[in-house]
Amino acid sequence: MSFIFRKMTLADLAQVVAIDQVSFSLPWPERSFHFELTENKASRCWVVESEGRVVAMLVAWFIIDDIHIATFATHPDFRRQGIGKKLLSHVLNVAKEEGALTSFLEVRENNLAAQEMYRKFGYIVSGRREHYYNDNGEAAILMTLESLAHFDTSIETKGSSETP
Repeated sequence: MSFIFRKMTLADLAQVVAIDQVSFSLPWPERSFHFELTENKASRCWVVESEGRVVAMLVAWFIIDDIHIATFATHPDFRRQGIGKKLLSHVLNVAKEEGALTSFLEVRENNLAAQEMYRKFGYIVSGRREHYYNDNGEAAILMTLESLAHFDTSIETKGSSETP
């Protein structure tokens, strides 16, 4: 099975929203993804495609010299195959080429699998937001990758790596 890492397009919205809905208890509405694609100049939207199907997505915001991971999910049928790890690596590499020096994200306190993956990338816990998530009052763990300067760019991905 081959995977293509590419920029998200409006044609991907239905599949991206579907991934978001099966992945999160507080999914983004379609209009939010539409805004990210059409109006937010800071937004960097990516998908992974396999055999014509979007199997993962990531939206990040490039702000000054930081790449903030806003939302990121792999379809449940494609988890535990390293797709998310390769997508995150791809996005961090592109952001680094664009001038990002650091990266930041929030993750649910109970999402230990995601936290572990982020730690493997070099993210460290940099804070906590109590009662961050409206659905259940769960805290958000703030994680920061303090330097992209030494980020390992050796993970190979196929597809476009041009910056927006």
